[in-house]
Amino acid sequence: MRADGKPEGLRQSMSWLHTWSSLLLGWLLYVVFFTGTLSFFRDEIDDWMRPELHRSVSSAETAQRGLDAMQKIAPDATTWTLSLPSARQTAIEASWRDPGAAAGRAGTQRATLDAGTGEQIEHRETRGGSFLYRLHFELYAMPRIWGRWIVGIATMLMFVAILSGVITHKKIFTDFFTFRPRKGQRSWLDAHNATAVLALPFHILITFSGLLLLMNMLMPWGIQAAYNGDTSAYFAEMRGNRQPGGTGTPDGNGRRPAEPGGNASLVAIAPLMAQAQQQWPHHGVGSITVTAPGTPQAMIELREGGGTSLVQRGAAATLRFDGVSGAPRRTPENQAVSWPRATSNVFTSLHLGRFADPAMRWLLFLSGVVGTLMAATGMVLWVVKRLPERRKLGYTPKGHRLVEVLNIGAIGGLSVATAAYFWCNRLIPAELVGRGDWEIRGFFAVWLLCLVHPLLRAPRTAWREQMTVAAILFALLPVLNPLTGGASIVQSMAHAQWSIAGFDLMMLALAIVHGTIAWWLTRQQPAVQPGAARSPRQKKAGALAAQETAPGMTAASIAVEQTT
Repeated sequence: MRADGKPEGLRQSMSWLHTWSSLLLGWLLYVVFFTGTLSFFRDEIDDWMRPELHRSVSSAETAQRGLDAMQKIAPDATTWTLSLPSARQTAIEASWRDPGAAAGRAGTQRATLDAGTGEQIEHRETRGGSFLYRLHFELYAMPRIWGRWIVGIATMLMFVAILSGVITHKKIFTDFFTFRPRKGQRSWLDAHNATAVLALPFHILITFSGLLLLMNMLMPWGIQAAYNGDTSAYFAEMRGNRQPGGTGTPDGNGRRPAEPGGNASLVAIAPLMAQAQQQWPHHGVGSITVTAPGTPQAMIELREGGGTSLVQRGAAATLRFDGVSGAPRRTPENQAVSWPRATSNVFTSLHLGRFADPAMRWLLFLSGVVGTLMAATGMVLWVVKRLPERRKLGYTPKGHRLVEVLNIGAIGGLSVATAAYFWCNRLIPAELVGRGDWEIRGFFAVWLLCLVHPLLRAPRTAWREQMTVAAILFALLPVLNPLTGGASIVQSMAHAQWSIAGFDLMMLALAIVHGTIAWWLTRQQPAVQPGAARSPRQKKAGALAAQETAPGMTAASIAVEQTT
């Protein structure tokens, strides 16, 4: 209801909804967006944080060396699976199941093999990119179910904020091409509009698909009604009625089948790889699964290195061969998917980015950066819009000050803490027991310091200092890498180790973003308009503005508002 008693219009109502839905969980949404953006390079982060793997350089003999190594490591296993090196992985990730092993992941054993020699690599304990990925949708420091509920509710509010923002800004596409620098609040609104529109389809897609990923938890009533509360039947039907154990388990229970005829040697893998390469010239072979190795019933399955079907949620094509003779075997076709499931698969595959090649992955990463900036500029804009009110009052209300401090700690502090997480990975002794947990403790300890820091410093100074520290820490990570046992960016690019080089390039990109913000904050120091005579009240307001001005309130805008 407006002051004149007339009801508010749709745009005014949406403006209120947009402002408060964004503010209430704005800091959490920023964390979700920031860590989700980094998670597009989750595999690259995993590789970089295990420098012992950086010596692994693949060759044409990598697949055969991996299979030869498995003959020594697990000769009696019922199945072997080798995930081969790729643009996102430097070493061979091997897994196997022994006879009588428990079903599911509990019965699976794993090892990392050197792609050049086949030797087993003992690497440091680390959570790697999985920590940032889990933080993205589970918040880590609480029971998983509660973290997912909180993130799910926040995602709903973000979806509301995006849609209401589009309705609120009737000239949003016109404003996208308009930027007025050095105009205080107007400049921040222009920046917020531009980042919102630039990747608007990405923002809508990533938010809606995130809700689809959590749909079964957020809205379980339809499943419970349709399946009479038997959720296991629902998930079994979603998986195409597959039984536990999958392709790599001969009978689903980790038992080797009957072995008439004694032992048998595996066929050479190179000719089979050549056949697969002809069919998949772009992606090549991504993994090898051997069922019943060492027996006449052995079977080799080659899986394409990249998922080609969004409808099948990134399911890759496969080829099967007799493990002894090398003769082709019939490959089962993918089961038909219902249109509701196909629609869900398309959206969730786009959210996870599993289909993306390196170029597309960088596009998703840059879109995520733009989305993160959109959330950040929106939170800062809330403070900037209320600065005139603060100057009229002559003091800062506690609520405004709280938002200001949380903005700095959540936005700048998360960047510093993330960079510190990577530094902890190299500075904590590799042999320390539980070092993966210590890396995470270092992350939260630094983030806590960054939340305390703005309480002790003027807002603009705190912003500038945290952005500068983040830029320096990110920029020095490619230098720290070769000094602590990893491969330099020159070496990794020369050996086509794109997962390591991609991480270093990502860190340099983040350093440029944070360094640019720090440089802009230094360049835009608030100052008093020269030559203007001021009353004691104006001097007091000017001092308050100089101490408390958030980024974007320039000298010109302060002087204009003080004299009006």
